[in-house]
Amino acid sequence: MGYQRSSGDGGRSSGRGGRSGGRGGRSGGGRRNKRRFARKRVCEFCVGKDKVIDYKKADELKRYVSEYGRIRPRRQTGACAKHQRAVAVAVKRARHIALLPFVVE
Repeated sequence: MGYQRSSGDGGRSSGRGGRSGGRGGRSGGGRRNKRRFARKRVCEFCVGKDKVIDYKKADELKRYVSEYGRIRPRRQTGACAKHQRAVAVAVKRARHIALLPFVVE
């Protein structure tokens, strides 16, 4: 009726398939409480009002595309949400008219 499979460890499973170790222990080794605080990136499109996102400027859009051809996320580019969306649209338009590649080989 309502049988459960036993993992073979007598019900002492930690939910990780019976494995021990990993990152759960947090005992010994490694750095402790030494986070590197990077200063907050500001959107360069908000700061420099004269800078415009244009799909025809492929050399500027390459900064927002990874070496594999993928659009970089906001946390890497430092753009605000509004301008990141505009960058994504511009990259997609540039790809469609073959100014930027879809994939890098």
